Amino acid sequence: MSDLAGSGGEAPTPLTTMAQAYLHNRAVVTFRDDELNGAASERAALAQQAMREALAAGGPGLVTRTDAANAVRFDIDGRPVFFVTTGDVGAARGTGTLSAVAHQVQQRLQLAVAEHREMRDPRQWGTGLAYAMAASVVAWGLLWLLRKAHRWLAQTLQGAVKGQQGAWGHWLHQAHTGLSWLGTAMAWGLGLLLFDLWLTFVLRQFAYTRPWGERATAWLLDTASQLFGAIASAMPGLTIALLIFALARMATRAIALYLEKVARGEALLGWLDADTAMPTRRLVNVLVWLFALAMAYPYLPGAHSDAFKGVSVLAGLMLSLGASGVVGQAMSGFSLMYSRSLRVGEYVKIGETEGTVAELGLFATRIHTGLGEEVSLPNTVIFSQPVRNFSRLVQGGRFVLHTAVTIGYSTPWRQVHAMLLEAARRTPGVAQEPPPSVVQTALSDFYVEYKLFAQGNQAAAQRRIEAMSALHANVLDVFNENGVQIMSPHYRSDPPEAQVVRPGEAWAAPHPHEPLKPDARKEGSADRPGVI
Repeated sequence: MSDLAGSGGEAPTPLTTMAQAYLHNRAVVTFRDDELNGAASERAALAQQAMREALAAGGPGLVTRTDAANAVRFDIDGRPVFFVTTGDVGAARGTGTLSAVAHQVQQRLQLAVAEHREMRDPRQWGTGLAYAMAASVVAWGLLWLLRKAHRWLAQTLQGAVKGQQGAWGHWLHQAHTGLSWLGTAMAWGLGLLLFDLWLTFVLRQFAYTRPWGERATAWLLDTASQLFGAIASAMPGLTIALLIFALARMATRAIALYLEKVARGEALLGWLDADTAMPTRRLVNVLVWLFALAMAYPYLPGAHSDAFKGVSVLAGLMLSLGASGVVGQAMSGFSLMYSRSLRVGEYVKIGETEGTVAELGLFATRIHTGLGEEVSLPNTVIFSQPVRNFSRLVQGGRFVLHTAVTIGYSTPWRQVHAMLLEAARRTPGVAQEPPPSVVQTALSDFYVEYKLFAQGNQAAAQRRIEAMSALHANVLDVFNENGVQIMSPHYRSDPPEAQVVRPGEAWAAPHPHEPLKPDARKEGSADRPGVI
């Protein structure tokens, strides 16, 4: 004690490390480094050894203390076990803090000594085991009841919404889904809380594990306090952020309603039409939400923390590195939309792809061909090559039909014109107003190239390829009926016979409408057996 008292008027040395002395998992005292008593870890180890030796002596376990000017000595059955100094409490002499800390240390030491004696009492072990088993049975029963209640609630909600139709039924189904998730979350939360209470109670029944149970309860209460405290402190900023997002939602909804009217032709703007209303809606939505996020960012919980800032920087870096292709596709999509080179429903040819535009998206354009295919073309591909539009210069949802034939110079051109116009007249999908027309597009070495131009009428097939197939079929029929062969040979002389379908062979077998007769082979010609 004389050594400890010798530092009476000196200020305590700076604290560097701390160490706790335990007795059977119970933290009794905390030591700090100082120049007089040495390292905290050494003092804690010596204190633990002294407490074990004092209790091993088999005494009644009486705890006493002796106060001095700047230190307090603790004894067990008259045997000194450790000292607590003013340096251990980080306070100067005369403030009364050392006395208060010494009182707390004495209480913890008495509790640890009592638990040490309890661990050697078989009756206490039996009582604790009985309480633990009873608590386990009760906890299991409560969990079973909680599970049954959750199932009953789910079945009740399912029965309430079953068979409901219409708008009210839709809202009921949505509410059922939300309540089901809420009920499941509450069931899990109550189950976890019940498990924590059971575990804490069981640990507290035994002297060796009682400190763990106390720390578990303290940890749960501290975590809940921090959680609710953080929620309470974040509520004002979160309310402002939610208000900003609600205003952004209202603004985007109002803009969307107006632009939908523009898209339907119910409203007009000088710089906006039906084709660009939806792309403009997307752009405005992106701008409004980016502005709202920038305004609400300072009010978000944790926005000023280093972790939040680091995640924001990482997300921005990843977006800048990986979004170059996406941005290029989006810019090409907007360019196609605002240039009005394509519209949904128009018949176009882009490269080798020909069909009806089904969707003009932000990143790709979908085209339905007449062959049962859907082709998705990236907007960058469309933007980099010519687009042939067969519907832009016609009215009323029509499209252009044109085909070319090459006929030898021996056939009068007026006859070819008449036959092509007759084929167009026979085709149901070809409009007669404006009338079809024929032009000579080339005078080649061995043939003349004729091109037929027409428009599809309202009775035309939805797919241009079907209308073209019908037109080609009628061209073949008309030229065969008039004995004009459709071929452009590089020849030395004309063939002895015209290369046309002979009369009567237009429906040669096998044909689904005129099946081959049983005696057809007997009636066939010598050079074409089996053909009627």
